[in-house]
Amino acid sequence: MSVNYYDTVEDSLLKFAVIVTKTNGKWVFCKHKDRDTLEVPGGHREPNEDILDTAKRELIEETGAIDFNLNPICVYSVTGENNFNGEETFGLLCYADIYSFGNIDSEIEKIIISDDLPTNWTYPTIQPFLLAELEKRGVI
Repeated sequence: MSVNYYDTVEDSLLKFAVIVTKTNGKWVFCKHKDRDTLEVPGGHREPNEDILDTAKRELIEETGAIDFNLNPICVYSVTGENNFNGEETFGLLCYADIYSFGNIDSEIEKIIISDDLPTNWTYPTIQPFLLAELEKRGVI
């Protein structure tokens, strides 16, 4: 599995949005109802949806975010044998600060707010690398 970064790609290639998130200086992670692992908020782009709208929708659905600041950072891609038949897939990597929360309306059971990064990632070959890229860029 490899993860690469781009400043931009053709909009139609962007299939996902992932939002590394903090609140009051602490990490915000999601626990899916069917898993015992943690992940950053994010998900698939709907047909004809603007990719920034995807990021906003997924952040709201998966964390219950009401008041937040969302910033697109870069495009990421994932290539791997077990990922879409080895095709390179693209997503928008964003960073968000959440100032207030409401109800979660999705497949997410709960959010975890933590000073520390998880050891039990849902996507250990992707998401830690996305955080490392944000750190490298001085975002986090």
